[in-house]
Amino acid sequence: MIKLAPRYQLLVGLALAALLAMTRGQHFASVNLPSASWAVFFLAGVLVRPKWVFPALFLEASLLDFAAIQWAGVSDWCMSPAYWMLVPAYGSLWLGGRLYARWHRDQLSSLATLALCVMASAFVCYLFSGGGFLYFSGRYPEPSLMLLADRIATYYPRYLSTLALYVGVAALLFAGLRAWVGQRDEARA
Repeated sequence: MIKLAPRYQLLVGLALAALLAMTRGQHFASVNLPSASWAVFFLAGVLVRPKWVFPALFLEASLLDFAAIQWAGVSDWCMSPAYWMLVPAYGSLWLGGRLYARWHRDQLSSLATLALCVMASAFVCYLFSGGGFLYFSGRYPEPSLMLLADRIATYYPRYLSTLALYVGVAALLFAGLRAWVGQRDEARA
């Protein structure tokens, strides 16, 4: 099980909030990274214990979206009643992270568990976000399961690969920091 000291959880939470702000849309012109939104919610579920973090991150994401539309000239195509399907979508990532945190062991075999948690929670997330947009946005006059299946085949791999990239980098950082702290503690003893 992953348990971080509160001060480390605070640092991780602040880093995730900053990553969300830097990569969600084109809020920072000098940073051109793919959106880390999905990864932020998954990693928050893994590493940050307080439950209020989920609504705080969702509020941040929403404020960033609304600000981008209001002041940065970003299209409002995604703003519809379906926008609120992002709550269960991001919630599935956060819960997937919570599950992984419980199942984590400091063993190489945990990577398989991590991969399965990432893929499953990302799929559920896409069903809520992409499916919710298809069925509830009003942008598609005749939504169907076939159209949803086409959209999953088109968009899910890209979202999953971006999520996997960020989670993979976080896993490497986590393992590296754990090893460094362990060596430091051994040197002190």
